[in-house]
Order: sequence, then structure tokens, then C-alpha cells
Amino acid sequence: MQKLGLKLSLQQKLTPQQIQFIKLLEVPTAELDARIEEELEINPALEENISDTNDDIKDEDLLQTKDENETYNSDDDALHLEEYLGADDKGYKMSGDGNDPNEDDKDAPVVQEDTLVELLQAQLNFLGLDEHQQIIGNQIIGSIEEDGYLHRKIDAIINDLAFTQNIETEKDEVLSVLYKIQNFEPAGIAARDLQECLLLQLNRKIDNLKNVNNAIMIVEDYFEEFTKKHYDKIITKSNIKPDELKDAIKLITKCNPKPGWGEGGVIKSQFLIPDFVITNNNGILELSLNGKNAPDLFISNSYSEMFDTYEKSSVKDKKMKEAVGFLKQKLDSAKWFIDAIKQRQNTLMVTMKTIVDYQYDYFLDGDESKLKPMILKDIGDKIDMDVSTVSRVANSKSVQTDFGIFPLKYFFTDGIISDAGEDVSTKELKNILTEIIENEDKSKPLGDEDLEKLIKLRGFTIARRTVAKYREQLQIPVARLRKEL
Repeated sequence: MQKLGLKLSLQQKLTPQQIQFIKLLEVPTAELDARIEEELEINPALEENISDTNDDIKDEDLLQTKDENETYNSDDDALHLEEYLGADDKGYKMSGDGNDPNEDDKDAPVVQEDTLVELLQAQLNFLGLDEHQQIIGNQIIGSIEEDGYLHRKIDAIINDLAFTQNIETEKDEVLSVLYKIQNFEPAGIAARDLQECLLLQLNRKIDNLKNVNNAIMIVEDYFEEFTKKHYDKIITKSNIKPDELKDAIKLITKCNPKPGWGEGGVIKSQFLIPDFVITNNNGILELSLNGKNAPDLFISNSYSEMFDTYEKSSVKDKKMKEAVGFLKQKLDSAKWFIDAIKQRQNTLMVTMKTIVDYQYDYFLDGDESKLKPMILKDIGDKIDMDVSTVSRVANSKSVQTDFGIFPLKYFFTDGIISDAGEDVSTKELKNILTEIIENEDKSKPLGDEDLEKLIKLRGFTIARRTVAKYREQLQIPVARLRKEL
């Protein structure tokens, strides 16, 4: 038997305006222009004062905006939190610059370069191949991965040509074209494994032929011993002298193991545009927000006047009501967007100011030993904002200092307690670990247990597995692979 009953539930809702602010907060400075340009195109009630100069906004120039938790009256506009978390947010992360070409070069975020495929195809066109070979060459180039390697098997390429291009070919013909492509720039391109990649680069070297020949011999005949750094075995088997082996290995290690990530391997090179600027003025830190984060937007006067005219009109037919509704929707949308931009600016500055206050000693001179342990909750508690809001600011923003440009995530780190009872950032501990490894005897590199003991002598008691974890995070290999002659 079914029973009727009442159930009370509490659901968190986000209004479209709140969602718009959240998404704008995530957008880095380099992409904000494109997002604003998009809004200007779809909403004629929104205008931008292009004559205004976007000077950096100082700390004391914070705008007073609505609180991020402020609720709106219209329940019809609200969305459930679960619906938002599953929503697609790609529309708010547009790429492109949209900057004024007259601005300083430091504000030009994108430089277009040739892709790796375009670079290789341009060289292929100079070979004077017949149509059949040209198709094979294009198929090979299209199969090259971003790292510059041809991981696809030759038989698979033959099948690709048969099924997609209706081209019948033999293995020898494909290899013939492949060998031509392997002579292209960058050196080592289209190699099928690391060994072949190194040989392609070594065979192009013309200086110090004795060292080159020794290097080629090592890669060809003793590649496994080389990768495992079993240098004693190489000396015994090849009768090469230790000094000659050292010179040959130095030559090999100068080769590029990822040729596709070099020249032309990146479609776009994006200069990092800082969202904040910190300057040290005689020991006093001054924080400013990049002017691009604060565009001068306003509501179109003509649209406001049209709305007032329609509202005051004595005629209230269906078409007039539709016109009034359209105008009101555009005006409200423009107002919400302007408020969201101002709220974004305010949130960025409040968050960054708190980070600067927290890490003030570090920002004075950039000494990493002065970097305090800091997590998102530390900042969120100080500014009375949710951790997720601080995370959105930190994940995609950067700051320019007198000693470099850093992503905000750089300043968030866990900490440990030293033997002296001081709270120390793990970054400082990693610097100590790096320093110890850099100064070790490379013929007898230190194991993790030895590193643990040396770190303990510096006043930090940590476990061997913690040393191993930090070493891996620093991308430092184990002792056996750090061994040198």
C-alpha cells in the first residue's frame, strides 16, 4: 500500500550570474580579451570604451562589487549545483588574443609558428618525388607523433595507404621514402626508436670524427649497456679507453631524444602574460593588477533610451511587449557581465594581496628559504572565501616579480617541522636535496638512504620513502642512473 508523505531536502543552487562569474574567474588574462570580444558580439547593449588606457590597477583602487555569495531574487534563473558541475564550460575558455596591436610587445600573447607537419611537408616538396612517392611521404609524415617518432609499423602504413588512399606499395618503397624523410630537419625526425634517433643525429656530425665514430659504435653495438650505464662492460668489450668513452658519452647525451619538441614542433608559442605585477619600492611591495583584467565596459545609452521609450509608451500590444522583453534581457545581460568583470577584478586583487601578505618576506628578494608553507585553505580562511574560489584564482594566474614570472600555484606548498621546531616549506627541502645531489661524487652517486642521512644532518628528519618521492618529483633518476665516469 502506497503512503503519502512530505520530504524536506536542502539543495544548493547557482544562478546563471554566479556561474558566469565563476567561469570568468577561471579565465587567464591572455584569454580574457577573447571572452569579452565574444560577449560584445552577441550583446549589442554592451559597449567598450576603446579610447580608455588600461593602466595597471593598484591595490588601493579595488572596486566595490557584489559579494560572490549574494543571492538573486529570480528562482527561475537558478540551476542546481549538480547540473553546473556537469556543464560544459568550454565557451568561457576561448583561445586567441584580441589585443590592441599598438600595445607593448609584452602583452602580445600568441606567436604563430609552423607546425611540425608543415615543416616536414615543405621539405618533402623540395625532393621532386613523383605523385606515388609524394603520397607515401605524406602518409609517413602524418603518422609521425608529436615527439618526432614514427611509432606506426611499416606494414600498418602500407595497409593505411591501401585502404585510405587506394595505393598499392611495397615495404622497400615505403622504407626508401622514410629514409629520405629521416634526413629532414630537425635531426632525428621520423626515427622508430631512441637508438635510431641518436644514430640519425650522430651520423650528421662532422667535427671530431674519432669521438663521433666511438659514439656511433656505442649506440649501435652497446646500446643496452649504455642505457644502464654499465660503462665497465663497454670498456671491456670494446677496448675503448676511459677518456674516449667519456668524450663519446658526452657527445651522445647532447643529442635531442625528442626531436619533434624542438623547432617547429609546437603549433603555438604562448608568451606568459602576468595577471599581477609586484614591484619592490625601497622595501615596500606594491601590487597591481594587469590592466587587461579591468576593461572599461558600459551599457549602451541607445539601448537604455529605447527601453525607457518603450516602457513609457501607451501602446502595449504583443509586438511592443516582445520588444520590451528583448531589450530588458539584453540590458540585464550586459549589467550582469559588467558586474561579473568587476567582481572578478576584486576577487583577484583580494586573493593576491593576501598571498603577498602571507609570503611577504619571500617577495622582497625571492629567497626560496623564506617561502612559508601555504595551502589554499590558509588564504580562503583569511579572505572568507571558499577554497574552490581560491583554487580558481591560483590554477590559471601568474605574477610578475623583480626576479621572474611565477604561476600562483608555485607559492602553495605543504610544510614540515624541522628538528629546531620551525615550519619549513617542502620547496626548501627539495632545494637541499637538489644541492646534495649536484655536489655528490658522480662516480659514486648517493642512494636514497645516504641522502636521508645527509638531510638529517641539515636538521630535517624525513623517511627514505619521502626522499625517494621528492627525488622523483624533481625528476632526478636513481643513483645507478646518475653514475658518470
